[in-house]
Amino acid sequence: MAVGEYVSVSTQRDTERTLRQREEALIETHPHVALTEVAVALQLRGIDPGLARTVAHQIASADPVDANIRVKYGISESTSARPLQAALASAASFAIGSVIPLLGLAAPTTAHRIALTVGFAVAALAGCGALAAGLGGAPPARGVARVVLGGAVAMTISAGIGRLVGAVV
Repeated sequence: MAVGEYVSVSTQRDTERTLRQREEALIETHPHVALTEVAVALQLRGIDPGLARTVAHQIASADPVDANIRVKYGISESTSARPLQAALASAASFAIGSVIPLLGLAAPTTAHRIALTVGFAVAALAGCGALAAGLGGAPPARGVARVVLGGAVAMTISAGIGRLVGAVV
């Protein structure tokens, strides 16, 4: 999971770098066009055309490339992609989250182990869904349903593949 996250966020970082290079080239070859694009982007956010042009001049005066990238694409130093950080967060989340279902393996019989492991996994998914929804300001029921349904589908597919190849997954 961590490797997948690293690859995904690295792709995002590559896109951000490409956008930066394009903005640098645009500013170098057509600075007035670049400034106009920033002004238009500000107008699309509801700023009066005259004021948008003034603001574009002011924010582009210090660092025009950063200004263009920030206004046009919403990318800043604080929001730029960080693949290693994302991978480490994914690895830690996976490791911590996997402990909860593993508690079900302490049950005395196989049937109880499977039931408890699935039950703990669903409970953990529900907790994560509720937490994520709460942090995002969304209705908790929707977040719980989405995460539990997605997790149940993933568990079912994994179990099906395990049976297909003759291994318990």
